[in-house]
Amino acid sequence: MTVFSYAHATHPQWAMACTLVLAQLRGQMSSSLHAVTPTLALLYITDHYADQAQDILDHLSAELPSVTDWSGTVGVGIAANNVEYFDEPALAVMLLDLPSDQYRVFSGVSPLGLGFEAHTALVHADGETADLSELLAEMAARTDTGYLFGGLCSSRSRNVQFALAADGTVSGQGRASGVFSGGLSGVAFGPDVALISRVTQGCKPISPAHVITESKTNVVLQLDGEPALDVLLRDLDISLDEPQQALQTVRNTLVGLARPPTGSDSAAVRKTGNFGNDVLVRHIIGLDPGHGGVALSEYAHVGGQLAFCQRNMQAARADLTRICAEIREELSPEEELAPTLGGAPASACGQRVIAGAIYVSCTGRGGPHFGGPSAEMQIVRRALGDVPLVGFFGNGEIAHEHLYGFTGVLTVFTTEL
Repeated sequence: MTVFSYAHATHPQWAMACTLVLAQLRGQMSSSLHAVTPTLALLYITDHYADQAQDILDHLSAELPSVTDWSGTVGVGIAANNVEYFDEPALAVMLLDLPSDQYRVFSGVSPLGLGFEAHTALVHADGETADLSELLAEMAARTDTGYLFGGLCSSRSRNVQFALAADGTVSGQGRASGVFSGGLSGVAFGPDVALISRVTQGCKPISPAHVITESKTNVVLQLDGEPALDVLLRDLDISLDEPQQALQTVRNTLVGLARPPTGSDSAAVRKTGNFGNDVLVRHIIGLDPGHGGVALSEYAHVGGQLAFCQRNMQAARADLTRICAEIREELSPEEELAPTLGGAPASACGQRVIAGAIYVSCTGRGGPHFGGPSAEMQIVRRALGDVPLVGFFGNGEIAHEHLYGFTGVLTVFTTEL
């Protein structure tokens, strides 16, 4: 497996943006580090191009005849290495050099066949799809690891997804155009596709983790055997005697929820003071002084863990840097290696390095949440180096079988050089 080719461009005319992207891709494919005839591509467009989605896919497919499989979606913003495109027409493409027997593109008209051993899966989904949580759980169950990564498309016009598979469609569906609305689509990867994925919550716990000892649907009634409202007031150092100040503090506070522990690494708050990947961050939507309860925007499981947290720029930057550091450490505990488009360090021979990366972030994050335009992607570049990266900003992020909000999901594909 070689380093993936990738390109991105912005232009008022979609055809010119495609021309700019194709020129970049062809230039990279002339290098010995990049595959000459990759068969799988990821395509992300901003919603300015949503009505031209079919034209874009048809044009790129014709110009890249070796690419037989396409996947992707639309976002109000898209990402590439070191840059974010918001509120402007833009597109990004990555060509993945993977063995054809180690991936399958799937969609509603080309479902994942029983003959393919799925290990992980990149998932694009429409947030308006009925029973979305159940569909994600079902999809996760069809993989060996149970791990999904991806997100929900976002658009101010059409919610489109790209899914074009070389192995055809379900009988009776006719020839697929490759552009869809609704449901799930994406790419399932086989066990020989090595990847590392991390979730950044972008918030910091401000209390210890408590055990939910009594709840009713989404209302937490007791934490550690005490009225949940009393625990909240104590942890946040507020009083209902000063209601305006208390309500403002509560509005700025969220909760991190973890299911009942099943192993040694299932604590809501890690020893590092950060949330793990199995923690869902949700809003507090109400207080119930009569019953001492705290209402959440998520079902509260008895036996699960809850920690109060806050989201801010410093926490978001620190947590994003942390997950990048974890990825680098897993790649090479002794050396920090990152290939560039012009070559790789001499010491990289025989070492695992990043072939490409996918980053899905929330529409509520992006540059402004991190301190300036493209600041989020600049943090990733400083931490990982000049690696091929594409992605989008969605209305929800997917990791494991969970649907997150206000998070980032960073996944890197690794290879040996």
